Amino acid sequence: MTTTARAFWVVAPGHGEVRPEAVPAPGEGEVRVRTRTSAVSAGTERLVFTGGVPASQYDVMRAPFQAGDFPGPVKYGYAAVGTVEAGPAERLGERVFCLHPHQSAFVVPAAAAVPVPPTVPDQRAALAANMETALNAVWDAAPLPGERIAVVGAGVVGLLTAHLLARFGFAPVLVDVDVERAETAAALGLAFADPDAVHGPFELIVHATGAPAGLVWALERLGFEGRVVELSWYGDREVTLPLGAAFHSRRLKLVSSQVGAIAAPVRGRIDHRGRLTRALALLDDHRLDTLVGETVALDQLAAFLRALAGGGRRVLCARVTYDDT
Repeated sequence: MTTTARAFWVVAPGHGEVRPEAVPAPGEGEVRVRTRTSAVSAGTERLVFTGGVPASQYDVMRAPFQAGDFPGPVKYGYAAVGTVEAGPAERLGERVFCLHPHQSAFVVPAAAAVPVPPTVPDQRAALAANMETALNAVWDAAPLPGERIAVVGAGVVGLLTAHLLARFGFAPVLVDVDVERAETAAALGLAFADPDAVHGPFELIVHATGAPAGLVWALERLGFEGRVVELSWYGDREVTLPLGAAFHSRRLKLVSSQVGAIAAPVRGRIDHRGRLTRALALLDDHRLDTLVGETVALDQLAAFLRALAGGGRRVLCARVTYDDT
C-alpha cells in the first residue's frame, strides 16, 4: 500500500521546496519509517544548499539515500530519527536512526534503520551522524596518554570530538574565536580558550573550524612531530598553508579524517553499521542536549537554510519537526 510523504528538495542553488513523495509498501527485507525528527548538518547542508559542492566531489558527497544530483534538484540529508511503521513484525514500533534526507516517511533496507538505545531521546539521537564523524576522528587521531591535545572549532563536530576525548580519559582544550561557545563547553565539562591565549606546543590538534585560518593556527602550534587531524570540509575553496617555515624541520603531520571510510586503526574490525551503533550508544549523556537548541518546521527549512547561508543564523544544530507525524 502506497502512502504519501513530504520531502525537502534543493531545487537550485539557494532555493528549496517541500515536495510530495509516493512511498511504497516495504518489500522483503525493508521497513517503512515514519520520521519523528531530523537534524540539519549545518556546514555540509549549507554547502549543498548554496551549490558549493565541487563538481569533482559530486560522487563522493552523495548521501546514502540521496535522490537527484548536485547542484540540484537534489534531496539531501543524513540524520533522521523515526519509528518503524511497516515491515517485519518484530521491528514494528521500533525507534530507529537512518542516514536519510529530510522526509516525513520513507522505505529503506531494514539493516539501514539502526535501533536507537532507550536511554537516548530523539533530539540526541539526531546527532548520531555528527557523533559518528567525531568517533571516526578520534580513531584517526589515535591519541596517546599524556599528549597535549587541542580541538579547534566549537561547532557540533568539534564539541563532540572534544567530549569523546574527555570521555576516553584525555584532557583536550577546546579553542574557538566565539567566546559564547565557552558556555556550551562548560556544560560539557570541557576547558575552553580563546585562540589568542593559547600558544602550545601540542602533540595533537583536531581542526574543525571550516576556516583555513584555523588550520594555519593549528600548524603553528604543533610541537616536534605533532599532527593535525583535519575534519573541515572546504567545498570548492582553495586553501593556502605555510608548508615552508617549520613544517619540515619540526616533521609536522597533516592527517585527513573523512567519515565515508572507517578509520584505519579499526578498519577490518568495525563496519559502518557497527560504527553508527557505537555512535548512538555514546549519545547516552544528557549534557549533549545542550547542542540541540533550535527547531525548524519542514516547511520553513528553505528559509532557515537561506538565513544560515547568508550569515543571519548562528546555530550549533537545528532539528526539523514534521507536522504529519
